[in-house]
Amino acid sequence: MRRNDAIHLGLMLLALAAAYLIPFELLLLAYVALGPAHYLTEISWLHDRNYYLPHRGIAVALVIIAVIAALIDDASWFGFAIWGALVVCAMLAATNSAIESMLLFMIAVALSAIMYSSGSSLAVVGILIPTLVHVSLFTLVFMVLGAYRSGSRPQAVLVIVYLVAIVTILLLPPTAEIRIASFARAAQNYFGNVGPALGRLFGYPKLMLDTRLTSLLAFVYTYHYLNWFIKADVIRWTAVPKMRLALMIAASAASTALYFYDYAFGFTFLLALSLVHVLLEFPLNSMAVRHLGSAAQSEMRAWYATRGAIAVPRSRPANSTTSRRARQRR
Repeated sequence: MRRNDAIHLGLMLLALAAAYLIPFELLLLAYVALGPAHYLTEISWLHDRNYYLPHRGIAVALVIIAVIAALIDDASWFGFAIWGALVVCAMLAATNSAIESMLLFMIAVALSAIMYSSGSSLAVVGILIPTLVHVSLFTLVFMVLGAYRSGSRPQAVLVIVYLVAIVTILLLPPTAEIRIASFARAAQNYFGNVGPALGRLFGYPKLMLDTRLTSLLAFVYTYHYLNWFIKADVIRWTAVPKMRLALMIAASAASTALYFYDYAFGFTFLLALSLVHVLLEFPLNSMAVRHLGSAAQSEMRAWYATRGAIAVPRSRPANSTTSRRARQRR
């Protein structure tokens, strides 16, 4: 195992252990302390790559939508804004032709109509996409895609360990007690709507932000941030002018300090900054999902081709025997 993979595994296990010991405190500290550094550095990295969009003006529109969404009180309209941004980004970044874009648009319209008719589905989408979907599902997509492209067994092991950690938390939840009550209350304010949203999705209306769900969120959020920082040598997000890097460090520290200085304003600012980074990452997320689907399709084709190649030689002896018998009869 390479040194970087070993560090990667160690950080993952550290996040899992902390999620068992101090789930409520870890969730808030990761979001408030690690979050701003991740958001700012990733926005900088995406900026140098034109946000994987055909025009940077679209990125400006996404920033405006994110800021407005952070101020929206209506959950359904918030969900519609997030869902609409994801669909548009997928059409722009993950399709290769006008036909594909139109097909994706028609599917999105049909899904939107279904969600609108069900009442609360848009609100559920708006809650889950910037939280669990972003930090867990999209992280898993990037991990699987990276392991596939590199052909690295240690990276494949990391994917398995990540999934096992999530299953372990769900089946064997921690019994840790709240040590800092104010942190637990703040975590409830930030993520208290995730439990009911998951409950509506899976048919458990009484699902709340209990120790099990808090530990899960604490683990996936902490690992999501650490996974970004550990990839500095791979994707080179630190390869920026020193002045920009210094400004990002200062802005990150100020964002964390702002939250502890003024909780209400800090909450709103961090939510807006988080949504800006989520929406700006949508094009990259869409491309990654498409590439992973293409990789899975290629593997399936190769598997079927291999089966066909094995089946053909088996049929040849029978055909040869039949031909010899036919000649003997003649």
